[in-house]
Amino acid sequence: MTDPMTRPPSASQHGYAPVNGLQMYYEIHGQQTGGTPILLLHGAYMSTGAFGPLLPGLAATRQLIVPDPQAHGRTADADRPITYEGLADDSAALLGHLGVAQADVVGYSMGGATALQMAVRHPQVVRKLVSISASHTSDGAQPDLLAMVPSISPEMFAGSPLETGYKEIAPRPEDFPTLVHKLKTLDMTPFSWPATDLQRVTAPTMIIIGDADAIQAEHAVELFRLLGGGGMGDLAGLSSARLAILPGTTHFVPPGSGILDRPDLLLAMTPAFLDEPLPEAP
Repeated sequence: MTDPMTRPPSASQHGYAPVNGLQMYYEIHGQQTGGTPILLLHGAYMSTGAFGPLLPGLAATRQLIVPDPQAHGRTADADRPITYEGLADDSAALLGHLGVAQADVVGYSMGGATALQMAVRHPQVVRKLVSISASHTSDGAQPDLLAMVPSISPEMFAGSPLETGYKEIAPRPEDFPTLVHKLKTLDMTPFSWPATDLQRVTAPTMIIIGDADAIQAEHAVELFRLLGGGGMGDLAGLSSARLAILPGTTHFVPPGSGILDRPDLLLAMTPAFLDEPLPEAP
């Protein structure tokens, strides 16, 4: 079994932060070069090692802060549900604990929705935002996924890499069934974040999904438009919103087809977007 306190090979610093009743595990990768650090948020059932080549690719030019949210990885659960709003509040509080006034936030799946909520609830700490495979409404998920979620059970994960990875590093490995129940509840709870809230997001945002993703392309376009994108740039100029739909790309499986299996495309787009100068204030 992996020692939960073992320092990951590429992390220059790691530890636990007291955040909203959690002892929230985090890692810092890369060196601080004066640029804005990146807060990198992973998806459900994952841990800080889930990003593969994307993590060192981003850390080559920026310092990365990579946390495990409530009940994931090396962060123990708390006596509360898992919600996107709570995850966003925890992530913002982690930045405050680390003395980071502002970060570029990059999130995948559950982490992508968390990043969107950070931009809504804590706009002062989000400089730029990249939301990967996430939606602003539960209706944005594919109908097949919504129909499948009620059947999810801990037994479905028996012997899977997700269950095995959790039990190797979780402070309480026996809590895996509780995690499944809380995430199932999260996925079965309808939500639709108000257009007025999203239209007030000031952080330039890039929306990325796969063309065979768990998120419907129509909803990614809807979110893109709510954030100010979708106009004719030839006449109106480019907005601060971006949209990318990766070809031949799923959400997670089969292996080799998930959106995190496209580090070449993600690393071609994400650093370039984050490095663009902020738009001038009107």
